[in-house]
Amino acid sequence: MRSNFGEIFWRSVCLYPDKVAIEQGDLSLTYAQLEDRTQRFARVLANLGVRKGDKVLLLLPNDYRFAEILFGTLRTGAVAVPANIKLGLDALSYIADHSESTVLIGHADLLDKVAGIRERVPAIQHTILLDAVLPGTLDYDIELANAAPGFVTVPVELSDLALIMYTSGSTGRPKGCLLTHESKWFNVRSNSKAYQHDETEKALITGPLYHANALWGSMLPMLYTGGAMTILSGFDAVAVIEAIDRYKTTFMSGTPSMFTLMLAQREALARADVSSINLLMCGSAPVPEELMNALKRQFNCEVCETYGLTEAGANVLTPRWGIKKFGSTGLPAPGFEIRIVKLDDETQECAPFEVGELWSRSPCNTIGYYKQPDVTAERITPDGWLRTGDLMMRDEQGYIYFRGRRDDMINIGGENVYPKEVETILLTHPAVADVAVVAAKHAVKGQAPVAWVVLHQGTSATEDELRQFTLAHGPAYAHPRRVFFIDVLPVGGTNKIDRKWLTEEAARRIPEGLGG
Repeated sequence: MRSNFGEIFWRSVCLYPDKVAIEQGDLSLTYAQLEDRTQRFARVLANLGVRKGDKVLLLLPNDYRFAEILFGTLRTGAVAVPANIKLGLDALSYIADHSESTVLIGHADLLDKVAGIRERVPAIQHTILLDAVLPGTLDYDIELANAAPGFVTVPVELSDLALIMYTSGSTGRPKGCLLTHESKWFNVRSNSKAYQHDETEKALITGPLYHANALWGSMLPMLYTGGAMTILSGFDAVAVIEAIDRYKTTFMSGTPSMFTLMLAQREALARADVSSINLLMCGSAPVPEELMNALKRQFNCEVCETYGLTEAGANVLTPRWGIKKFGSTGLPAPGFEIRIVKLDDETQECAPFEVGELWSRSPCNTIGYYKQPDVTAERITPDGWLRTGDLMMRDEQGYIYFRGRRDDMINIGGENVYPKEVETILLTHPAVADVAVVAAKHAVKGQAPVAWVVLHQGTSATEDELRQFTLAHGPAYAHPRRVFFIDVLPVGGTNKIDRKWLTEEAARRIPEGLGG
């Protein structure tokens, strides 16, 4: 059994050496080419003195070379640190310094950030740039061409560190999530089993590869099973539709907002052949039943809600085939143990349909947070359970339903309200295309919900109409006291709704808080 996760595609190289593994634009790499380039990049790092346990910071957009850089780093025994390129210079410099990275791999699109990190973080000894050169840096393509092939992978223990994935840092500094080689092997095997991926699959990647969603859910299973992937630089509805037609991709992962935008492009959909798609994975926000049905009609494929997190992998997945339940993120993935514990007594598990905090245990779990033993002790129990901080409930058949983040729960005069409950109600209104509910200060209740709403094009609704709609379809205490209309919900660098910004903007609009 291979232990170094850098060799994830060794079997694919043996079985399908001449098959295209990665394509982007007019560029493509076969498995044999990917293997050669990965070995050469490992040699580049080794020639620079990179050794087992050293940290290598990856500051890369979606680029076809991401895979060879990531897995070439692992093959030297070093630890890869993929960074969120949408973070500001302060946060990125903190990550570079905190992780103790000694090598920086950067891209021409990010020269200002690369230069800023080099200036602020003296521990960075070497910088390698893709498609650009700065004084004192190395040219990626030249170094790769001059490197000798045939690099022998450095052996590691399964328990050795492979990646440090920094969280978004919505509260305080980003936290470095520690993931071992065993964690990633377990993750890719479980995910591939759950969705029965094989060599015939081709993923369309639109999300950032530095984030768990695109990396865990698309790139890793494709390389592991001998499938293929088409990489786009980002999400654009028309470009995605055209890519499905051009590259004949079979599945993609996205958010409800992304799929809503795609369905709105009727002319592009009429021109394109999207019949190759047989699986759409949807997560990060409530999925309206109308949207679910519209996707099935348009693409004639399976549509699955999913759930996962950086610290524990994709641990709750809707079955690709078989029984699906609307609003459920599915069942525990193969090899995962799941508990839903009471909010007021974590020694007790919740009864069916009772909301509690999801705990997860598997070899996929993070082993902790870098240089933060206090956070590690807070999030991981002595017997290996990860406290996810996510609110869930389970039905009598074991299907799990996401209700929101524990931090997002709104306490309205002693009544707990979960944003997804209110969002789900509002999404049944015919004029509402997208919605996010956040907390605002209330003079009497302490907190109360406010809603940010995106309307369907060509429709209209008033604030009072939507407030009355939620009063008629849910508990009175849970209705949004204010409704703000917005053209599109803001998202962060990981394509998730930026609830922090919405909360702060709501506070700016109602500085005195909500009345009695």
